[in-house]
Amino acid sequence: MRKLAIATTAIALLMTANAYAAAAPTADVEMEMMTWPELKKAIEGGKTTAIIYTGGTEQRGPQNVIGGHQFMGKPLALDIARKLGNAIMFPVLPYTPTGTSKEVPGGVNLPADVLGVVLEHLAEGAVANGFKNVVLMGDSGGGQGPTGVYAAAAKKVNDKHAAEGVKVVYADQAYAVNNEFLKQIVAEGYPMSTHGGIPDTSLMLLLDKDGTLVRKDLLATAVGDPVLPPGTKPDPNAKRINNGISGDGRRSSAALGKRLYDMKLNAAVAQIQTLLK
Repeated sequence: MRKLAIATTAIALLMTANAYAAAAPTADVEMEMMTWPELKKAIEGGKTTAIIYTGGTEQRGPQNVIGGHQFMGKPLALDIARKLGNAIMFPVLPYTPTGTSKEVPGGVNLPADVLGVVLEHLAEGAVANGFKNVVLMGDSGGGQGPTGVYAAAAKKVNDKHAAEGVKVVYADQAYAVNNEFLKQIVAEGYPMSTHGGIPDTSLMLLLDKDGTLVRKDLLATAVGDPVLPPGTKPDPNAKRINNGISGDGRRSSAALGKRLYDMKLNAAVAQIQTLLK
């Protein structure tokens, strides 16, 4: 029995070592996986663009884990950094503006005005570390848009440091392309859904390598309150489902997730390259 225990321990240690080895390549673009000499060498070698990406902590249907924004956002931000070729990804911020509810718990709200101050300090930190370009991005909707806190923080820090040859920008296309994806799939006969629906769930199915992100046994019932057309008020007499899903997510698939992921990646990289010219 003792030999078996030792062998089991050895196998577990080997599996752990292999897991870390598999993750090692992220050290070329992921700041939190670098030592400071490695980071300094990377910056001096031309990786002078900092990707500051925010996630969010909130419910997204009974089938999807609460930390979905991090699990969707981090791989995307890493691939954006890799595809740009001159970028380093900062640690993903897990808190952004969300709703909160005792009935459907999971939302941890960072008010938009507070997020704006945080984004300013993160961008200033990137500049202080020697980055010449700073890109602010978000996986969740709160605070985004041309009049949101991402845009305002980018402008404020950019204006402060522009004379030093520093450029700070807000890139929204990784998030905004969700609308184009929805238009495409609805035109193809898929049901309309937004939060916790087909886009979220499909991305998480794509990225769910070990079966921990999506409760697949609940996909068959992944239906929430309907997505109403703009300007339409909900029927006050209609019974609400209130389960964190907007629309119908039952036809979510990894194939749709791959399609959306590629759209996000390509749109983000093209936008950033244009903004930093």
